Amino acid sequence: MSWVLLTTAGLLEIVFALAMKGSDGFTRLAPALLTVATGASSVFLLSVSLRTLPVGTGYAVWTGIGAAGTAILGMVVLGDSAAPLRLLCIALILTGVIGLKLVSGN
Repeated sequence: MSWVLLTTAGLLEIVFALAMKGSDGFTRLAPALLTVATGASSVFLLSVSLRTLPVGTGYAVWTGIGAAGTAILGMVVLGDSAAPLRLLCIALILTGVIGLKLVSGN
């Protein structure tokens, strides 16, 4: 269950980042409220998952999902660069996240 909560927290982190971008510096109300709600929810779910997961593993997976997912959606939705080296770096992040899950005892 902790891994489900952690994955959900990571996915909320992606929504948080995209909503923050859409809030235009917190000048647009709806995206600003979504930013606050998803950010708080993400941190809450991370904290619950850390009851049973090692803090280093949990935090690394949470930030990895958020960073890689945000970068991928930035490319797909916002037209960010999809340069080959950038894709390689995202793949390395995802490899690390999967590796931490595989070697975790939980």
